Formats: sequence, structure tokens, C-alpha cells
Amino acid sequence: MTSVLCLTLFTTTAMSCREESEITTIQETQTENHQTAKTRFISVKGTSFAYRIFGKEGGIPLVLLPGLGGSMDDWDPAITNGLAQKYKVIIFDNKGVAASQGTTPDNIQAMANDAIDFIEALHLNKVNIMGFSMGGFITQRVVLTKPSIINKVILTGTGPKGAIGLSNLPNIIAGTAGLGPEESFLKFGFTQSTESIAAGKASYSRTQLRTTDRDLALSDATSASQFAAVLSWAQPNANALEEIKEIKNQVLIVHGENDLPVSVQNAQNMAQNLDHAETGNFPGFGSCLFFPES
Repeated sequence: MTSVLCLTLFTTTAMSCREESEITTIQETQTENHQTAKTRFISVKGTSFAYRIFGKEGGIPLVLLPGLGGSMDDWDPAITNGLAQKYKVIIFDNKGVAASQGTTPDNIQAMANDAIDFIEALHLNKVNIMGFSMGGFITQRVVLTKPSIINKVILTGTGPKGAIGLSNLPNIIAGTAGLGPEESFLKFGFTQSTESIAAGKASYSRTQLRTTDRDLALSDATSASQFAAVLSWAQPNANALEEIKEIKNQVLIVHGENDLPVSVQNAQNMAQNLDHAETGNFPGFGSCLFFPES
């Protein structure tokens, strides 16, 4: 069987209260999953970052970076819990996002710097990293900025600087005016086929399974900063593919063939310019990721 994860550019509104706490112990992570993992906070250069940690004991942990508009509760539990069978999974809200404090930067490099600071604040010497859409932009900059802390990389529904199709994002978003959260989720992540829509509805339902301690909604200021950062990344860059050749890590590239904001051609272009890349493209889906269940 396969699991599907579809993270769209939109999130649902959720409010909750938090408790301050220290970094979780390995024993606690083994008994928690996506739905039950406690929201914890850590000071990152004086700014409180919200995060959750769960999954397998030992090994190199896997840090996840969501897409535009995404917070911890926008990951599909079918994916995070599946990954947690093999990895210690860490999800977090970057600076200014949802429950994390601070001001969200309006550029991808600053977001990458904040992600690096978060990883180092957890005293992790080496991590695997997975980025979806905007999170994939950030992931690329994390690997290029601090390669010493990165083991393996997963790039999902993403592209290099100047990604094909990304500059059309304002028009794509305008086309979703009046749609509800689930409708937007389906439009961005899935096609109109019966199979695709069914998978999308199931995925959306799973993102609602966590009923307590859900993440905060993104502020208007954070949303605006993220949007500005993505549009800046979309600007043509003649050296983008040359730059990613500096990534020497093993990279898995996963892409839906009907991705609206980021054309599948971006996945192909990146794979051709990375020394150690494997690809998985999926027909009939948009901004969706597939991983085999163990």
C-alpha cells in the first residue's frame, strides 16, 4: 500500500494553549505519535520555538519543514507516523509561524538560518531533513549553508530558485477565492479523477485527527512574509541549477506530475544536477507525496 501526504498552501484555523517544557526524552517519544505528541518549546537565540518529537529510538532524526502556510498540524499523520516507524521525527514551527515567537523573515535564506539555529539548539550533530514546497526551498539553503549537520535529504513538491511555474502563484491563489479549506486542499493537491479526490478527502480528514493541543493559526504578518519569500524565490536565476550541484548528500526527490504551483519539470531539472539523487513522480496528483508504508 501507499500513504499519501498532501500539504496545500492553505491551513485551517486552530487555537490552543501550551505548556512550557524541556526537550523530550527518548522514552517519551516512543509512546507518542503525530496525534498525541506533546507540543514543546525551546529557546532559539532568545526566541521560543514550538516543536513536537516522536518516533523510533536511536539513529539520525528526521526534521520536517512544511510548505507555505503550513504548521505542525498540516502534516498528514499517515506520513509522519509512517516515517516515525523508522526515524525519530521532529516537526516544528519556524520563527514567527503558528505557536513560535518572533518575526517571520521575508526571505528563504533567513528562514534556513532559523531552521539551522533550531536544529543546533536541540544539540543535534547530524539530521536527515525533508522539505515540502516552500520547506523544500528552505531545505536546499540549509544543506548549502550548513552541510556538516545534514545526512540525507528529501525534497518534495519543490524546485530550485526560479522554479518553473512558481511565478504564477498569485494567479493560482486568486483562482481559489471563495473555496473552503478542504476545497482548497483538493484543488492544490489533487486532480479531478475519482481516485485522486478520494485520496485527497482521506488525507484532509487525517489532518483533522489531532483534536487537542492543535497548533495556532498563522498571523497575517507571517503569511505575508512567507508569500514574499516564495515570490522572491520564484524570480529567474540563471545560476540556480549550478548552485545545487554543490549538494553532495543523497537526495530523494518526490513530485506530483500535476503540481500546480511547482511544475514537475523542476524535479527533473534538480535530479539531473545532483550527484546522488533518486526521483519518484506520481501521475494523477498535484502537490502530493507518496511513501510506502512499512
